[in-house]
Amino acid sequence: LSCLVINYLYSENPSFTTTRAMGMGLGYGGSLGGGQTITAVTVNKSLLAPLNLEIDPNIQVVRTQEKEQIKSLNNRFASFIDKVRFLEQQNKMLETKWSLLQGQTTTRSNIDAMFEAYIANLRRQLDSLGNDKMKLEADLHNMQGLVEDFKNKYEDEINKRTECENDFVLIKKDVDEAYMNKVELEAKLESLTDEINFLRSIYEEELRELQSQIKDTSVIVEMDNSRNLDMDAIVAEVKAQYEDIANRTRAEAETWYKTKYEEMQTSANRYGDDLRSTKTEIADLNRMIQRLQSEIDAVKGQRANLEAQIAEAEERGELAVKDAKARIKDLEDALQRAKQDMARQIREYQDLMNVKLALDIEIATYRKLLEGEEDRLANGIKAINISQQSSKFPSVTSCSTCSLDSLVVFRFNRLIEHL
Repeated sequence: LSCLVINYLYSENPSFTTTRAMGMGLGYGGSLGGGQTITAVTVNKSLLAPLNLEIDPNIQVVRTQEKEQIKSLNNRFASFIDKVRFLEQQNKMLETKWSLLQGQTTTRSNIDAMFEAYIANLRRQLDSLGNDKMKLEADLHNMQGLVEDFKNKYEDEINKRTECENDFVLIKKDVDEAYMNKVELEAKLESLTDEINFLRSIYEEELRELQSQIKDTSVIVEMDNSRNLDMDAIVAEVKAQYEDIANRTRAEAETWYKTKYEEMQTSANRYGDDLRSTKTEIADLNRMIQRLQSEIDAVKGQRANLEAQIAEAEERGELAVKDAKARIKDLEDALQRAKQDMARQIREYQDLMNVKLALDIEIATYRKLLEGEEDRLANGIKAINISQQSSKFPSVTSCSTCSLDSLVVFRFNRLIEHL
């Protein structure tokens, strides 16, 4: 205890020397510093004898034990003081951290407001993207309706084209049949013409033969006048009959040929007109099909562009939502970590305050014990003279007005009051 008191006084006041310490009666049981050694405290029996104090020889052992106890208590008290200082430093550090955390909390609240504004902006953008998506979906629905309409029209035109092609095939078949009939009729006409020419040649040959026979007959008649035959009338009648037959046959053939030719010409003209009209309709249908095909391709391109824009908008919206959610999660994690750190520091602060309170209670208890010990020593022990010798300093410092324990307790109380 004496060494602790001297060291503390020396640390608080460097002008305090060991000589002053010895003058205070604190120079026993330790080193004064600077290489000076102090011998153990002894009882001068010569000084005690005239006083007739009748001191018990065992009191030195008791005093030594009490001093050791006081030293141990002093060491504990010093450790408590160091711990209190450390806790005060920790308390100040925690207060500083608390103020910093409060400032950071204010800043974080501003950041939270900024992030809330950013999130609100993202939500507005998301709503606008949703509205655009709805508009694009409506446009896509309309375009799909138009595509379906054009598709139905295209299918109708395809059906009409198929019907026209079928009609064209049928008409072509009829035209081919008419052409074959025409060829057949031309062949028949040619055969009839050949037959007529053949009959005509036969008729002419027969006529020539008849004429030659008539000439021979006339000669014979001239030679033989016994018979009276009108050969000219007969020949004229036969000739008239053959001519009539030939004329009727020719007239019938020409009439039939003209009729068939006119019918075939009429059919050919009609079929030609139908074919031309069919070709015109087919050309119109082809042009319409090409136009519808180009419109369908354009609508398909618009649909693909709209689908790409919708997919891009959805992807941008999803990325924005994911980014916002990730930032919100990071902010929530940071806020949760800050709250956990704050709660941990508050718990540490509370634990330190509890430790400080326990130390304050223990110090107060220890102070009461020391005060009680001081009262016990002041009431139970008389004042004695002590001497101190040094190997380097021959002077002896003595204190006859106060006891050693009273002085130690007094200095210890002064130390406690100073602390």
